[in-house]
Parts: sequence; C-alpha cells; structure tokens
Amino acid sequence: MNHRLRFASLLLCTLPFGAFAEITLDTPRAGWRTGSDEGAHFMQEVNYPSSAVNSAPDQGDAARILGRIKSTDKAPTGAPARLVVNGISMPLKVQDDGRFDRPFVFPSGSNNVEVRSPDGQQVRRVQFYNNGSGETPARLRVVLSWDSDNTDLDLHLVTPDGGHVWYGERALANGAALDVDVTGGFGPEMIASPTPLKGEYLVYVNYYGGGYGEAGDPAAELTTAQVTLISEEGTPNEKQESFLIPMRAPGELTLVKRFSYP
Repeated sequence: MNHRLRFASLLLCTLPFGAFAEITLDTPRAGWRTGSDEGAHFMQEVNYPSSAVNSAPDQGDAARILGRIKSTDKAPTGAPARLVVNGISMPLKVQDDGRFDRPFVFPSGSNNVEVRSPDGQQVRRVQFYNNGSGETPARLRVVLSWDSDNTDLDLHLVTPDGGHVWYGERALANGAALDVDVTGGFGPEMIASPTPLKGEYLVYVNYYGGGYGEAGDPAAELTTAQVTLISEEGTPNEKQESFLIPMRAPGELTLVKRFSYP
C-alpha cells in the first residue's frame, strides 16, 4: 500500500459520520507521530476520596488520551465509558461535562485507540504509528484497571532476581519500572520492562484504599480488577492474557499470576 492510500485508511478511522459524531478525540490523532516523554506525568497524589483519573494540566499530548463524549439520556449519571487500547478493554472515567483525560504510555509502532460512550451507542476509533524517538520497546508489560470509582488499587511485580516493582520503588536496575500510577477511578497502572529477565514472575494486586459509598454497604467496597500480561508487544510474536480478580476490601493483597518469561 502506498503512502497516500495508507494515510487515507488511517484518516477514515477518525471521520465523524453516523454514530461517530458524538465523541471527539483531541489526542491521540491518526497518522504518524514521534513519541516523547516530555511533559509526561504518571504519578498522582494520594487523596481520598478520589473520584477522578485525570492527567496533569501540562501533560504532554503524546502521553494522554483526551477528548469529550456528548451526554446521552440513556446512560446513567456517572457511568464509565469504555476505552480499548491495542485490544485491552478498560473503564474510562468521564467528568460531568463529558470530558475524559487519561494518562497512557503508548508502545512504539502501530496503536489503536477506541472510545465507547457509556450507553454503548457511540464509538470513536483512531489508529496511529508511534515512532518511539529512541526508547527501547517494552518486551514485557503488565496493565491493571478496575471497575469502581473512588477506589485505588496498586500493581506489584516481583521479578526473577527478587526485585519488587511498586509505587514505593518505581524502577529497578534490571529495567522493570512502574510507568503509570493512578490513585482513583479506574486506573490504569502499568509496569513494563524492555529487558525482562528469564525466570519466574509474580503479579500482585493490593486494594490500597477507597471503597467509598453508602455507609454499611459491603457492595460499595467490592471492585473487580483486570490484569493483562503482554509479551513481545508490537511484534508478530505478541501475546496477551487477561485475568479478572474480585477485590473485596481495602488492605487485601492478592497473588494474581505466577508466570515464566520467556
């Protein structure tokens, strides 16, 4: 496919026709772009109750998903939208004015982003190529999201050499690092390694805090975590595996997965 046809096919993914007209996506946009960590912020202050997952005001556009969903009468107030990034589906926090602003680390190469309205009737898709501006692609990535607002779950990864990646130690000498850490809403949190060690890994999820709702309502504390393991991302050998884990109360620490790499 020549460059003109390729660009036209990318552009079609963002044309506002039919059901696509109600969602705007300011970034990412279709086409070719150079990735950059300039202006990227992936840590949020712990502040409970915390109901929003928003990027910092000066967040770099290459490290965020930003747009707006026109409100619909069919969707319940405060209902999350749906975000699908490179096949990983997760809830998307939408503000009262319809805006959404999610920090995200995009891998080098081809990326697909889809936003679905809370009622499922509106969809916006965009496809783009992220030129990684020199950074080493992640060969192993772990992504955590969850399905309740006002809640903070934390992702932990124990590496084969005994290293432990979490919000208290964001980067290890072996290359594994916590890229994104959010403290409310629906996540995501991401741990990635461009040079994963061979051997056994342990993935844990900690219900750090939240569960705010009606007093005495046990259901207010229940949240379901989703963990996705991605290996050899962006290559013909890419593999994805997702797990759903019920988290019942703040303080709970759960071993989600024990796996070997490669």
